[in-house]
Amino acid sequence: MRNADRADSPLFSRREVLALGVGAFVVASMPLAARGRRELVRRTLPVMGTVAEVAVVHGDPRQAHAAIDAAMEELRRVDRLMTRFSETSEVGRANRLAAARPVAVSDATASVLREALGWAHVSEGAFDPAIGRVVRLWDVGHRTAPPPAASVRRFAGRRFYRALDLDTWRGEPVIRFTDPDVELDLGGIAKGYGVDRAVDALRRAGIGQAIVNVGGDLYALGGAEDGGPWRIGIQSPEDPSRPAAELDIRDAAVATSGDYLQFFRHGGRRYHHLLDPTTGAPRRTPVRSVTVTAGACLTADAAATAVFGMAPARAARLLGAHAADARIVSTIAGGA
Repeated sequence: MRNADRADSPLFSRREVLALGVGAFVVASMPLAARGRRELVRRTLPVMGTVAEVAVVHGDPRQAHAAIDAAMEELRRVDRLMTRFSETSEVGRANRLAAARPVAVSDATASVLREALGWAHVSEGAFDPAIGRVVRLWDVGHRTAPPPAASVRRFAGRRFYRALDLDTWRGEPVIRFTDPDVELDLGGIAKGYGVDRAVDALRRAGIGQAIVNVGGDLYALGGAEDGGPWRIGIQSPEDPSRPAAELDIRDAAVATSGDYLQFFRHGGRRYHHLLDPTTGAPRRTPVRSVTVTAGACLTADAAATAVFGMAPARAARLLGAHAADARIVSTIAGGA
């Protein structure tokens, strides 16, 4: 069902939250003079294991809704291809079959895998798209205690991405796992790719001002209602309902990796979902969140995952070598 909120609704204040997600939300300043001419049309969609929101500024609500329809269909398409939670997705099919034989995938999935492998190699495994079995072992959303130490040690330091082969057969991309413990999990990059494809759909529909936000990975298209940049609030790990910092962006992506929404506590320690492939366990770091901006959301998404908890000098070298337009705009540390 469509869920649109008008920009001239009395429920909005002059500074208002347009979208909430994991890591960032959008704060817009809306001059009173603009309220009579344009509408802010917003809709949400459960997708990719989170909630997506598309907010469009346009004078014709019908055109805005049609554009949002196209953007949301792109998000659904990426989810159908790349979710690990469905055996019928391309990722799900690969996880069932690719240890035994090559599995054909679409050009879209192959392009995301190619980007993911590039990040894996340049980060020396800090970003690993083949670590899905370890993600399932920890299952942070449902556990109340760590898995057995022997199970964790079994996966430590394996660098699973090295056992993921992406090739072509008869002109079509195929993937093969050379280690039976490989399992794809594109959660650290596919949301960003989906955001980019949704933004492309909005542009094709003639939209010049919009926000696409998938679980806090977002792209700001054009400017805000007053023609200035969009104001993005970075969530506070201590109180995710409020911003710890704000930044102004236009025609750029923002992504945040943080430990404060998916975690459990045991024995006085926080166990979060951002895993260290060298130990097979959650990364141990005083950092609570890292926010990255880039020209594409895929880049920002992968970079934020890769550099979370990384020493600043190493993170700077990684971004300089692999994503020249990406930069870390916020690093928040705190207690465990």
